[in-house]
Amino acid sequence: MVCVHGLGGSLVNWAAVAPSLSRTCRVIALDLAGFGRTRSHGRSTSVNANQRLLHRFLTEVCGDPAILVGNSMGGLIAVLQTDAHPETVAGIVLIDPALPVGLASRPDPRVAATFGLYAVPAVGRSVVARRRSSGSAEEVAMALLRLCCADPSLVPRPIVDQHLALARERNDYPDVDAELIVAARSLLWVLARRRVHASLLHNITVPVLLMHGDRDRLVPIASARTAAAANPTWRFEVAVGVGHVPQLEVPDWTISLIRDWLETDGVAAAYAASPDSRRI
Repeated sequence: MVCVHGLGGSLVNWAAVAPSLSRTCRVIALDLAGFGRTRSHGRSTSVNANQRLLHRFLTEVCGDPAILVGNSMGGLIAVLQTDAHPETVAGIVLIDPALPVGLASRPDPRVAATFGLYAVPAVGRSVVARRRSSGSAEEVAMALLRLCCADPSLVPRPIVDQHLALARERNDYPDVDAELIVAARSLLWVLARRRVHASLLHNITVPVLLMHGDRDRLVPIASARTAAAANPTWRFEVAVGVGHVPQLEVPDWTISLIRDWLETDGVAAAYAASPDSRRI
């Protein structure tokens, strides 16, 4: 099971669920280029570039088909990987994945304004840099948690501490603002191609579990309902009163659903991702 974080995230986004899931699965989480501790060093941090990074990770580190667990941008990258290299993916768990916002949806005004600024690179970099300079690394990290969670107090304190520690470490990294803007703009570009994106989802043949918080400010629940209705073979579950990162806000709910899916709708994915299945 390979966990792929979202925009502005890192592998610590999975710290609340990985220990429990690892009792029955081999769980690996990675930092995408430009995020966490994976420095870009001149590489692109776009969605497509990070899909290629994920492909190398799957083929060179895992070596076997894996169940991809993607949150937000990581969900989109998991979908792109499945389309480009279906032989590497046994199944997909999409947790509040990045999805196009429908005409009937009401995006959060603050989120819409922020991504509107990201669309203009120079302006976006200036805004991000100003926000970082106006507060400590810990304050910026907590602001992101508050944006992503309906109730940040539900995130276990040790998990919050891990996010704050990583934020302090990344505070002196060069180019983090530019790297974030590149990723955000590429994300918007992929989602803007609605028909292509819908086709990517429709063409997935492996089992899919779609989980979504109904108080997600970044990806409205209406977008998830639309995706689920268009793909009736998927299992769709809603986290009531939860925001964009259920794996942090309601880890027990997230773990329970993933485990149940692996034993029911996703049993074929569990079998395909098991090394034992390839020795039969």
